[in-house]
Amino acid sequence: MKNLIIYISIHHGNTAKVAKAMAEVLNAELVKVNDVDTTALSKYDLIGFGSGMYAKKPHKDLLSLVDRIPVLKKKKAFLFFTSGQDKSDSDRELRERLLARGFDIIGAFSCPGWDSWGPLKFFGGIFQGRPSEEDLEKARNFAQDLLKKLKA
Repeated sequence: MKNLIIYISIHHGNTAKVAKAMAEVLNAELVKVNDVDTTALSKYDLIGFGSGMYAKKPHKDLLSLVDRIPVLKKKKAFLFFTSGQDKSDSDRELRERLLARGFDIIGAFSCPGWDSWGPLKFFGGIFQGRPSEEDLEKARNFAQDLLKKLKA
C-alpha cells in the first residue's frame, strides 16, 4: 500500500509534527503543499491533507492545491488540522473541494496547536506546548484506525 501525506505548516511546526507522527504509522511519504506533483497522485492508495487553521479555514495554498488536482474517483483521503480556535465546521470547505475532486474521505483528525497570531503574540499565545506527546499519540491512533478501515 502506498500512502502520501500532503501538509502545510507555517508558524510553529504544529501541523508538521502531526504529519510526521501519522506518517510513521502509515509508512507514508511526506510532501509539503508547494512540492506536490498533482499528476502523480493516482499512484497512492491513501492521501492525507493537513493544515493549520487560519480564521477557521485551512491554509489558502492547500485549498488552491486541491482545486488543481485532477478528478480521482473514489481515491481514499483523510484530513487533519491543528488550531488555536474552535474547530467546529472548520473542515467543511476542504471536505467539499475534495469530494468534488472524487475523493472518498475516510476520516478527519484535529488537535490544538500553539497559536501566537495577531494580538495573541503579546501574551505568548495559546496552547503552548501543543500538540503535546498525548496529542501525537492520538494522531498515531487515528492513523492506526485508518489502516484498519483500509483493510476492512
